[in-house]
Amino acid sequence: MFRFLPLVLLVYFAAPRRWRNLVLFLVSLIFYAWGEPRYIVLMLISTVVDYTVGRTIGAAREKGDARRAKRALICSVVVNLSLLGVFKYLDFMIGIVNAVTPLDLELLELALPIGISFYTFQTMSYSIDVYRGEAKVQRNFISFGAYVSSFPQLIAGPVVRYQTVAEEIDSRRETPDEFAEGVRRFVLGLAKKVLIANQVGAIWSEIAAMSADHLSTLTAWVGILAFVLQIYFDFSGYSDMAIGMGRMFGFHFLENFDHPYESRSITEFWRRWHISMGTWFREYVYIPLGGNRGSLLFQVRNILIVWFLTGLWHGASWNFVLWGLYYGVILLFEKLVFRKVLQKLPAALGHLYTLLLVLFGWAIFSYADMADGTGYIASLFGAAGNGLWDSTGVYLLLTNGVLFLLAAVGSTSLVQRLCNRGVLQEGKPARDIATWIAVSVLLILSVAFLVNSSYNPFLYFRF
Repeated sequence: MFRFLPLVLLVYFAAPRRWRNLVLFLVSLIFYAWGEPRYIVLMLISTVVDYTVGRTIGAAREKGDARRAKRALICSVVVNLSLLGVFKYLDFMIGIVNAVTPLDLELLELALPIGISFYTFQTMSYSIDVYRGEAKVQRNFISFGAYVSSFPQLIAGPVVRYQTVAEEIDSRRETPDEFAEGVRRFVLGLAKKVLIANQVGAIWSEIAAMSADHLSTLTAWVGILAFVLQIYFDFSGYSDMAIGMGRMFGFHFLENFDHPYESRSITEFWRRWHISMGTWFREYVYIPLGGNRGSLLFQVRNILIVWFLTGLWHGASWNFVLWGLYYGVILLFEKLVFRKVLQKLPAALGHLYTLLLVLFGWAIFSYADMADGTGYIASLFGAAGNGLWDSTGVYLLLTNGVLFLLAAVGSTSLVQRLCNRGVLQEGKPARDIATWIAVSVLLILSVAFLVNSSYNPFLYFRF
C-alpha cells in the first residue's frame, strides 16, 4: 500500500502507453516472486503454453484444420490440469491410495503455489474461448502475460475470463474518474478485510481452538456466525480491492459478490456468491457435460460432477468434497422438488431457510479434520452435552454484539440503498465530499488497525 503500489502506479503512468502492458507484466512477476520465487516458473509455463496454444488454434482455424485445433486445446487442458494436479492434489491422491491399499507411499509434501487455481483456470479459459471462436487470438506475448499475471487479482481472484478484458488489454483508457472510483473501491475492500473480517475472524479463531467437547451451544453459534461473516467480508473485500486496482489500471473486472446473504434459496445464493467461479464451472464444465439437456439422470449426474469439482477446487481435503456435494444435493432438491414451495414461502422464511443451510455448509467447510467438524456441528445442536450457554459464550456475544450487528447489516444491500438516497443524490459536490470523507476515514482506520494488530490471516492460500 505504501511502497509497492505507489511505486508501480508512478512507473506505470510515467511509461508511454505502448509500454504499459510490459510494466504491468513485469511488476506482476515481481509481486508474485516476492512471495513465491520458485513457483513463478509454473505460472510462466502456463502462460507460454496457453499463448502458444492460442496461436496454434488460430492458425489451425484459418486453415480449416479442426483436428489440429482440438489437439492444441487438449494440450492446454492436460498441461494446466497436470500442474494443478501435481502441486495441489497429488498428496491427497497418495493418501487415498495408502488408505485403500497395503501400500505406504511417501507424501511429496510440495508447497502449494499461491493462486495456482486462479491463473490455471484463467489461461485455460482463454484457450477454450479461442477454440470456440468466442475470443480473438492474442498475438502479443507481453499483453497475454499481463492478463495472466495481473497482480490485482492474481492470488485471490476473481477468476477473470479473457473475453471480459480482451478489448481492454490493448486499448484501455485510464481516466481520472476511473482512477478515483478504483481508489474508492479499493479502500472499501480494505475496510471490509481489516475492520470487519479480521475482527470477527479473531473471534472464530478463538472458538475454533477450543475442543468441541467443551463448547456450549451458544458458544458454537457465536463461533460459526463469526466465520460466516469473516469469509464473506474477507473474500468480498479482496474482490473489491482487485476490482478497484483493476479500475486504476483501466480494467473493468466483473462483480464477484452480490450480497449473497440476502438470498431466498441456495440456488439464488450461488448466483450471488463467488460469481466468477460459478460462471467458470457453468461455462467450461456444466454446459459441455450437457447442462440441463438430456434425461433427468444425466442432469443429476452433471450437477453432482460440477459440485464435486467445485468442492475439490477449494482444497485437497475431504471436507471440501463433502461441502461441494452438500450443495449439489441441496440444489438438486430445490430444482426437482422444492422450487415451487420456495416461491410461495414468505420472504423471511426463505431467508431463514437459506441462511441456516449456508451456515451448516460453512461449518463443514471450516474443518479439514472431519471428526472435529462433526463435533462442532453436534455442539450447534447441543449434542455435546455442555448446556445451552456458558460464561464464555455470553461474554463473547455481549462484548462483540455491536460488531456482529454492524457486520450483519454491512453484508446486506441496506447501506448501499441508503447511500443512494437523501443528501448524496441532491448534488454532485455534496455527494463527492461525503464520499471522500468516508473513504478517508475508512483508510485511516484500516491502516491504524493493520499497524496495531498481528492478526491478518490469508484464507485463500489453498487456492
